[in-house]
Amino acid sequence: MTEKCSLGIEFGSTRIKAILINEDFTPVASASHTWENRFENGLFTYTQDDISTGLKRTYASLSKDVREKYGEDFSSVKSICISAMMHGFLAFDKDMNLLTPFRTWRNVNTEKAAAILSENLSFNIPLRWSCAHLYQAVIDGEEYIQKIDFVTTLAGYVHYLLTGETVLGVGDASGMFPIINGKYDESRVEIFEKLLREHGFNKKINDIFPKILPAGVTAGKLTEEGVKYLDESVKLQPCIPFAPPEGDAGTGMVATNSVTVNTGNISAGTSVFAMAVLKKPLQKSYPEIDMVTTPAGDDVAMVHCNNCSGEVDAWVKLFADVMNDYGVKPDIGKLYEIFYKAAYSGNTDGLMSYGFLSAEPIAEIPDGIEMFIKSPTATLNLANFTRSVLYSSLCTLKIGMDILAEEGIDLTKIYGHGGYFKSGRFGAMTAANAFGVPIAVGVSAGEGGAYGAALLAAYIHNDEQTLDKFLSSKVFASVDESIINPTDDGIKDFDKFYGRFIAGLHIIHEKF
Repeated sequence: MTEKCSLGIEFGSTRIKAILINEDFTPVASASHTWENRFENGLFTYTQDDISTGLKRTYASLSKDVREKYGEDFSSVKSICISAMMHGFLAFDKDMNLLTPFRTWRNVNTEKAAAILSENLSFNIPLRWSCAHLYQAVIDGEEYIQKIDFVTTLAGYVHYLLTGETVLGVGDASGMFPIINGKYDESRVEIFEKLLREHGFNKKINDIFPKILPAGVTAGKLTEEGVKYLDESVKLQPCIPFAPPEGDAGTGMVATNSVTVNTGNISAGTSVFAMAVLKKPLQKSYPEIDMVTTPAGDDVAMVHCNNCSGEVDAWVKLFADVMNDYGVKPDIGKLYEIFYKAAYSGNTDGLMSYGFLSAEPIAEIPDGIEMFIKSPTATLNLANFTRSVLYSSLCTLKIGMDILAEEGIDLTKIYGHGGYFKSGRFGAMTAANAFGVPIAVGVSAGEGGAYGAALLAAYIHNDEQTLDKFLSSKVFASVDESIINPTDDGIKDFDKFYGRFIAGLHIIHEKF
């Protein structure tokens, strides 16, 4: 059975997830492994052992799920795609030895580099982009710099370990350096290399960055070494073809069928980002807006925020701890449902939540800080508390979304996916009222990028259809979706909270 299926594996911020889909693009098996970044020497990272162990455990759990459901060993699949959190910095020498611990998207130590590059390239370079990390390391004179032979993202690294290929999907590559027509922008590469040479770094970007590939092409095959890295039982057969590795933004777009012009999606989990596929370029560059691409290479405006539901996770864990101490073993999924459901009847008057687990550049927050504020006259109950926390999760995203609205980006519908949209309808209702646009949530809303990666894996066997046609005509033609429309009262309620959220940011700014 599995030899006709496609496999998607995504390394998210808190979970590694694998999804197996059949020829009808329906998930037939899944597995996940919980992991967490480390904060070491002032930087957020995951170790190579974290990556290896997490991948093996996820794959082993998937194999177990297949055996239990279908009574067969997992020995082959039709194709595979690796996805991971975008951006960050993995630098290797000529023997593919990691030169410095993996620097994730969450790090904000690149402020100086990002500012210099944004000015010189006339293009917004976010702090988390790979080129910003490289340039910061160069201007800081880090000792390993001259040994660099290859720089990639997490998805590109795992893909290399499994296939031996140093390639990257165009969507993920667009979080490394500006892209034009499916290639690193030559004019900006020239400027970037000149800036690097001024600090004694003379290597060519096209030599050390991954080769860029669009969706739909084969990007290598599983090697014997790759089998051992993935499958401890070594039952999986080699030579399985791979799709180009992609970032979670791109796989999220695929998972929600939002790769065509004037469509958009919001991926809401540990971080939150919104994507809008553009009909025409923005009128100017904005520090709040990233310019990236779809996995097919079309221009996308992206609003990325480092923080979203992490604050929700922390409070749910606290409630679970209380129940455990009381002698009750809680159902975590049910706790999340209760948390979201309670917010329906809430009132946020006199309450405010700031859930910055890490720095938030879009709100000019330089470091993580969490704060819940209550006025003496406010009523603190579960409904009011949960509504405040869930509202605040989308407030920084609204800063960038308002800019897109001012630019005339007219989205008739936004697809929502990720954990924020999985527990009931309140997440979708909040997003609809926050942005004044209908929110569509499909049956795969909670599956996220792993499902999108599986679809990209299946797409390499397509019959020459474009990616948007493949998704609309084959994958999502008969898929049901729930659409939540904004309401006048809901928009007013969120706007009132948002106004107080923005006004109160000075409290946090003053702390720094």
